[in-house]
Amino acid sequence: MRPRTLLARPAALNQTASMTTYPISRSTLARGWLWIVLLLGLSACGFHLRNALVIPPDLGPLRVVSPDPYSALARSLSEALDRAGATPATADATASVATLRIVSERWASTPLSVDQAGRAQEYTLRYAVIFRLNRADGSDFVPQQAVELSRDYISVPTNSSGTEGEREILARELRREMVASILRRIDAASREPTSVTAPPTTP
Repeated sequence: MRPRTLLARPAALNQTASMTTYPISRSTLARGWLWIVLLLGLSACGFHLRNALVIPPDLGPLRVVSPDPYSALARSLSEALDRAGATPATADATASVATLRIVSERWASTPLSVDQAGRAQEYTLRYAVIFRLNRADGSDFVPQQAVELSRDYISVPTNSSGTEGEREILARELRREMVASILRRIDAASREPTSVTAPPTTP
């Protein structure tokens, strides 16, 4: 089994010596001022956190389609796109609208390690989604692509109580990460500069 490192180990309380103060050296002060100067320089050169998701206004109404009519991923994507300012397509829309299509959505658990009795006790939960985003005219806004996420979890064979609950919590976390990953790819496509063909010059 692959060793796991604990973030904190319980230990007995020990009496510590009285706190001793030390003068701050000039080198420490210099490093502090250096960090301040670097941060000011970054703000001056236009360094900012990433902006919110950009939905092009010319994309028009947008709907999310999934092979599973009860897909939790499709529902989460629709809610996230609505919050980002996308115009939802009405259920009775007859005209063509932009479509975020979930082509496939698959889950798998792969055993990673076994105990002395040959029973699996550590697994990798994998979540793979294939999607694409088409404009109303059918052209690709985001070409078909796959996103796969994975997380490890432990399932003790002799004590299975709570295992399914932990797996469901992990599945919800992976689904949230999948929504964020798909939105990032839509955002990247929205920010790509469109190529403009220069008009021909007359001699």
